[in-house]
Amino acid sequence: MKTSRFNEFDLLRFVAALAIVLYHYSFRGYAADDMSIMPYPLLAPFAKYGYLGVYLFFMISGFLVLMTAAGRSVRSFVVSRVVRLYPAFWVCCTATFLLIVAIGEPHFSASIGQYLVNMTMLAYVFGVPLIDGVYWALCVEIMFYAFVAAIIFIKRIHQAQLFLILWLIASVTLDIERVYILRRLLLVDWSAFFIAGAAFFLVWSKGISLTRVGIIIASWGLALYQTHYDLTDFSEHYSTNMNSYVVAAIVTTFFLVMSLVCVRRTGFIGRHQWLMVGALTYPLFLLHENIGFMIFNVAYPTVNPHLLLWGTVIVMLAAAYAIHVVVEKRFSLPLKTALDYSIDSAQRLITRLTGHSGVSEK
Repeated sequence: MKTSRFNEFDLLRFVAALAIVLYHYSFRGYAADDMSIMPYPLLAPFAKYGYLGVYLFFMISGFLVLMTAAGRSVRSFVVSRVVRLYPAFWVCCTATFLLIVAIGEPHFSASIGQYLVNMTMLAYVFGVPLIDGVYWALCVEIMFYAFVAAIIFIKRIHQAQLFLILWLIASVTLDIERVYILRRLLLVDWSAFFIAGAAFFLVWSKGISLTRVGIIIASWGLALYQTHYDLTDFSEHYSTNMNSYVVAAIVTTFFLVMSLVCVRRTGFIGRHQWLMVGALTYPLFLLHENIGFMIFNVAYPTVNPHLLLWGTVIVMLAAAYAIHVVVEKRFSLPLKTALDYSIDSAQRLITRLTGHSGVSEK
């Protein structure tokens, strides 16, 4: 029997999150947009490739979300996603907002209205400035969840492979004819990674086939093209030289590692549990960026930059652990119970008002 627990993903997500943290702290914050006053040239030439970690997140999400969707109703799927994402997000968003108000000026500012929209996790969709830059990835994730929920709603999740093919064709087409609105709706800038992750899940759950291998290879090609296409703008914005071969090698490594996971050839890494580092990943991702920059801006150059950077990383890891223990572990189940109760109550009210049975799907 195939296990539904992927120890590899806990470790991979943590590695991706740490790469993103180091990318922000040692390169991105100082390189552009006046976010951090502290340079860290020792690590910057390597850490500047850490932004690719978010693409690994998207691949893993494609795999796990499709697995989570199998056999579920829309209600069950949506509730599971809300319970997973929102408790830690609300706490991290609030903490970031309060620190911006306290010590953010002149580099950071935020209004109450901006904060409230950000608390929905959809500020990127509404065009409202983000309290923290990393939130754009959460908006992309939610749009992907909406695609999956729509497929569940029309009762075609068993035809996921067909939808992946259609999505892949649309993405390639929109890379040729770049229609902005459609590109944004279909997440074309990141679709190759979601599609590949979902295709890897199909290989894991249903076995290897020419079609699934073809989807993965085509997604890999699209991912290489898109990451290469973005390099010119990236290099100009951050005034740096990016090696396209390094980017291609990193993206290819993501695909190779996911291939090993889906055919269960990860050896010790797959057999060993990485639950704790996996638990740290999400709150670490949410907390680190703007809070870290604000710490740098207050403490540098008074504090040694090596001590400041690595000390901040340790503080962020400790804070992520605290949020996991105090918030995620304690409030996820009560939130699920409250959501189920609210949905049931709303359905009973609709039944009384309309006279229909309103049978709930859980």
